[in-house]
Amino acid sequence: MEAARAAMVEHQLRGGGIRDERVLGAMGAVPRELFLPPKRRERAYDDGALPIGCGQTMSQPWVVAAICEGLELAGDEDVLEVGTGSGYSAAVLSLLARTVVSIELVEELAERARETLTVLGYENVEVRAGDGSGEAVDGQAFDAVAVHAAAPNLPPALARALRPGGRLVLPIAEGDADMLVAFTRIDDGGSGELRLKRRPIAPCRFVPLLGEGGYPRNDPGSPAGGAVGSPP
Repeated sequence: MEAARAAMVEHQLRGGGIRDERVLGAMGAVPRELFLPPKRRERAYDDGALPIGCGQTMSQPWVVAAICEGLELAGDEDVLEVGTGSGYSAAVLSLLARTVVSIELVEELAERARETLTVLGYENVEVRAGDGSGEAVDGQAFDAVAVHAAAPNLPPALARALRPGGRLVLPIAEGDADMLVAFTRIDDGGSGELRLKRRPIAPCRFVPLLGEGGYPRNDPGSPAGGAVGSPP
């Protein structure tokens, strides 16, 4: 598995244009296989998304790395993650930031991820169950926000949760594909005005973000929330 992990970093990530050495190091350190069901572990470093139960999947390695790189983390940030899924991306973020709060809509996945992260010793991650696109983050502030499901627009609650100078990465639904986008909140000089600079990263495919800041949870045509992602 260590050899497969190293090959993933070199070929899928570095070969795919990921340049942040801290991100490459974190992806090379986290045992991706231990966040998967036992019968899926031999495929942990495949170049694709993998099932984790509850109708959800673990995002492709490149997607996890691209989100982390877009956050431009230096190590002293408080990070919010929306869409915990298996907990794998939270583990990667925990090596790149000071603290991570990860929120998962599917309670069973949240409990599973919390247990895995605890057993593996990722002590600076807090996993919560709830709607990470809305009320679950009201009144809190973070230096960076990572979202693992596609929204029609930037959710207002997540924009408000971003501190001045902070970065937010999420997929925005655009026609037949989703665009992974990085937003930076411009320092307002203390005025409280919310101004954001937008930078596209790459086209990807994600499940829809369900909840207050995304799509209606009672839409029978939408799958359950959670972390999933792959290039189109």
